[in-house]
Amino acid sequence: MSISTQIADVNGTHLAYETAGSGEALVLIHGFGSDARVWDQQMEALARHHHVVRYDIRGHGRSALPLDGSYSHADDLKALLDHLGIHRAALIGQSMGGGIAIDCALAYPDAVQALVLVDSTLAGYTWSQEWDDSWAPVFGDAAANGMDHALPLLLAHPLFAASLQTPGVKERLAAIFADYSGWHITHDDPLVESAPPAIERLAEITAPTLVMLGAADLADFHRIATLLREGITGARFMALPGVGHLAPMETPASFNQIVLDFLAGL
Repeated sequence: MSISTQIADVNGTHLAYETAGSGEALVLIHGFGSDARVWDQQMEALARHHHVVRYDIRGHGRSALPLDGSYSHADDLKALLDHLGIHRAALIGQSMGGGIAIDCALAYPDAVQALVLVDSTLAGYTWSQEWDDSWAPVFGDAAANGMDHALPLLLAHPLFAASLQTPGVKERLAAIFADYSGWHITHDDPLVESAPPAIERLAEITAPTLVMLGAADLADFHRIATLLREGITGARFMALPGVGHLAPMETPASFNQIVLDFLAGL
C-alpha cells in the first residue's frame, strides 16, 4: 500500500497529513498530546475500502505550532478537506479528536458524511474534580521542567492504565508522547472554542453517528458517551468490553471491523 506524506499550507498554518486508498473519504483525528501514529493499525485496513486521510492537528506531530494568532481545529480540518478537494468525509475522532469531529459537524454540516466518536471529549462538558486533580501533577511538572521530564507522569496517568495492559501499547504511546512538545501546556493556547459549545447543540447534528466507548475508560468518558448517544438523534452506541481509552491501539482488528461495518451500512 502506498502512503503519501505531505504538508498542507492551510488556514494560516502547516498541517502534516498522509493519504492512502481510494473511494469515499474518511478522516482520522487523534487526541491531545499524540499524533497521527495513533492510527498506524487503521491505515491499511481502512484504505482497502476508503480514501483515508490522517493528519497531525495543529501543535502536534509534524504540524506547526499555534504561533500565529487564534485558530480552531474545526476550521483547520475544513481547510485541509478543501485543500484535498474533499467535499464530504466521514470523520473518526479519538478523545479530543472526537471533540474536533463534533465541532466540525456543527460548523460545516454539509462536509461531514458520518461521525465515529471514540472515547470522545465534548466542548462545554464540565470535567469532574477528580479529573482536574489528576492532571495537576503532570501539567505542573511539564510547565516547570519540560515535557520530557513529565513523560513518566503522563504515562502513569489513570487515563492510560487500562490501555497499557495491552502488549506493545506502552512502547508505542511512549514514543508518540516523547515527540509532543508540550507547547499547549507551557503557553497560552489561542484556540477559539465553539460558541455556544457543542454540548448545547448536539440535537443539530444530522450526520449518522456511532459512539464508541472503552468500557474500562474513566468515568468522565462514560458520562460524555451518555450525553452523545442521548443528545445526537439516532446515534448508535457500542461499548468495548475490557478496552480503555485507546481502542484503535488496544484492539485494532475489532475496531477496524466495527468502523467498516458502520460505514458500509450508511
